[in-house]
Amino acid sequence: MLIDSPFPKSFASDNHAGVHPTILAAIAAANHGDAPAYGGDDWTALFEERVHVEFGPAAQGFAVLNGAGANMVGLALMLGRYDAIICSSSAHIATHEAGAAERLLGVKLITVPTPDGKLLPQDITSRLGGVGNPHESQPKVVSISEVTELGTVYTPEEIAALSEAAHGAGLFLHVDGARLANAAAHLGTDLRSITTDVGVDVFSFGGTKNGALAAEAVIVLSPELASGTPFLRRQSLQLASKMRYISAQLTALLTDELWRQNAGHANSMSLRLADGLRDVPEVGLAFPVQSNAVFATLPAAAVSVLQSRYRFHYWDEGANLVRWMTAFDSTPDQVDEFLDDIRKVVGA
Repeated sequence: MLIDSPFPKSFASDNHAGVHPTILAAIAAANHGDAPAYGGDDWTALFEERVHVEFGPAAQGFAVLNGAGANMVGLALMLGRYDAIICSSSAHIATHEAGAAERLLGVKLITVPTPDGKLLPQDITSRLGGVGNPHESQPKVVSISEVTELGTVYTPEEIAALSEAAHGAGLFLHVDGARLANAAAHLGTDLRSITTDVGVDVFSFGGTKNGALAAEAVIVLSPELASGTPFLRRQSLQLASKMRYISAQLTALLTDELWRQNAGHANSMSLRLADGLRDVPEVGLAFPVQSNAVFATLPAAAVSVLQSRYRFHYWDEGANLVRWMTAFDSTPDQVDEFLDDIRKVVGA
């Protein structure tokens, strides 16, 4: 029998978490008096200054409403009507954005099977056979996810190698950074070390999964691309009228490394969960735990019982593979309670 709890912690997604108190305070502080709309406010100016500090003087930051929108705006900057995107077959843009890239950008996704969600330089070069052939879509962007959809993390060296391969072929490098903070926290680096310093052209910076209410950003590092961003952001329905509330959240995350505090804690809770499972014979870890995601296999009957108490999702039902996510507000007690219940159910 599972321990009764009227308000169990969700392990389904870091999107299920609440808002960090510092970010709520930042929103409240912005909620005084009138301010110019559409980014003409002091909070947005401060956010743009923080982008320069974090990512370098050439970096241009544009606040947007959600992660898929950030990806579409960022990718649109680099693509023509007959172009294509090379990405992992598990990439978010290929699996969980409802065909937005194909529908809204009108481009082809060239997907590459990857065992751990990570592209290799040869995955780029092997997809260039149709370059110049008018019968084929033309690769123009390589898009990677940092963190990947399988919870794995690219090192700075790995991203630099992809950048070299992409740029050597005349392609741009895009990063879906919905969990960029978790990657940097895992690596012990700053955000610049996995973006600006390794040749990324455009990336998204995720706030919502890291303690924000609703705040994402498109960061453009290539100066020749930045001029079109304001127009594409507006055309893509990602320009908020009361932008000060979004910018205030992003500024809070980029001040005093709140992003690292939140992401580092979430990562540590996933490691706590994974470490607690290593001695459970019927539970296996499918991928290295390098962020705030744990992918585990366990008996289907155990999954059914646990899902009656906790929120989490199957990743691959046929393989009995589930995904457990932690967040900035997950507590050791919540993780330990979940571990106790897993042991009880699997051992029953």
